[in-house]
Amino acid sequence: MPVLEARGIDKRFGAVTALEGAELEVESGEVHVLIGSNGSGKSTLCKIIAGSVIPDAGQVIIQGSVTDINRPQDASRAGIGVFYQELSLVPLLSVQENLLLSALPRRGPGLVDRAALRRRAEALVARFSGVTGDGFTIDTLVQDLRNDQRQIVEVLKVLATDSRIIIFDEPTSSLDKRQVTVFFNLVRELRDQGRAIIFISHRMGEIFEIGDRVTVLRDGRSVECLRLAETDRDTLVEHMVGGRITHVETERRQVHRENNETILSVENLTGPRLGGISFELRRGEILGFGGLHGQGQSLVLRILFGAEPAADGNIRLAGGGSRPSKPAEAIRHDMAFLSGDRGRDGVYLTRPLIENLVAADLTKSKTFFLSTPGLVRKVTPFVERLKMRFSGFAAPISSLSGGNQQKAVIGRWLAIQPRILLMDDPTKGIDLQAKADLYLIMRELAAEGVSIILYSSEDAELLEIADRILVFNGGRIVQKLEGEQMTAFNLYQAAYEATT
Repeated sequence: MPVLEARGIDKRFGAVTALEGAELEVESGEVHVLIGSNGSGKSTLCKIIAGSVIPDAGQVIIQGSVTDINRPQDASRAGIGVFYQELSLVPLLSVQENLLLSALPRRGPGLVDRAALRRRAEALVARFSGVTGDGFTIDTLVQDLRNDQRQIVEVLKVLATDSRIIIFDEPTSSLDKRQVTVFFNLVRELRDQGRAIIFISHRMGEIFEIGDRVTVLRDGRSVECLRLAETDRDTLVEHMVGGRITHVETERRQVHRENNETILSVENLTGPRLGGISFELRRGEILGFGGLHGQGQSLVLRILFGAEPAADGNIRLAGGGSRPSKPAEAIRHDMAFLSGDRGRDGVYLTRPLIENLVAADLTKSKTFFLSTPGLVRKVTPFVERLKMRFSGFAAPISSLSGGNQQKAVIGRWLAIQPRILLMDDPTKGIDLQAKADLYLIMRELAAEGVSIILYSSEDAELLEIADRILVFNGGRIVQKLEGEQMTAFNLYQAAYEATT
């Protein structure tokens, strides 16, 4: 008997059908992968099981009994724990307080047993010993942690509940290879203990490494359930998209060899976590930033965009421009910044889609008198190009799936027609077809003369799309890869040489 069943689940958000008769069966002692394109209903189905979304129709059955789950507390009482794609941590509380917030140890009415809290938190954090990175302690405030460190806290927070059914929605999106290895070892332990695990990921390698069975969702419907040992990547992709996926041609253009025009020059950029970064970006080039998380890649991009200060160093833009001191200046210098952390640097969740799409264009043009129909006409080509799914431009962006929210951020920056596009792990949480679409757009922009800097936590992504790769380690560029040097082995070796 399955430990968890979802039968005939329907859910609509306005005119958008998120789920239509969706089905899921999960057994004890298995890792059950849930896969599908953005907007297919994966996260919505998990939120219904977790009690944060109420279905329009259908049943959730736990160990053979129909269970009413109308709020998160109902799910928790039913033994369901959830790692949300959008992290649910409290920034102003410490790591230890976040880990055990739902079950703080007590030593009397209204009194927290601080000694017991520390012991339990230290035992949990020890599960990721050696891979948490600098500045991670149980006393550190969550707001002071990097994205990967926050994700570790969220994973441990779920483990602290001892739930028998655990949902992991994109748990590895911000983790590096070492952290993923530790996490997968923990998942295997949970599986061996008889826990039922629902695992959502867009990384095919991870799916086949950790999963036992997979359910494929397409357009809100469950279209297939397969044993992963008996299928392959191409079959899954065909089920996801209803046919063959369109891939970008991967032949490298080597633009930097053909075009020597320097669009951006960085010399000896230093800061608290940077040890002298120097490089040049050429017109029409896709320059990759590689290496483990937290080695300075994201910080360099934020400095270039004026979102972080630098201690020292020179940054020169083509045409005599100097480094922007704030993002508004960067936008007016035709620079764009696309982050994979859409919660922090991307969407305005409470605002309509149209406002999210035109925010950068309004900053650049300093427009004070707005015509909504005119703005819609301006952004519509970009929305169509990105194949976005939404009920209307006036709908709040929070009503869109995570992938479509990220597409909205991409559309915002395309609307200003940037000369330089800074991309900080932009495909995090985006499905395979959407990634292919984004790669195609990047190639088209580069062909039009746009210069792109791409930091990605996925080595395969860098090797597929970048013209050159600068590998970061310890706040420095430790290797420059191009041409025949651009191999997975060389990238891996450079990224890990200072940590082995």
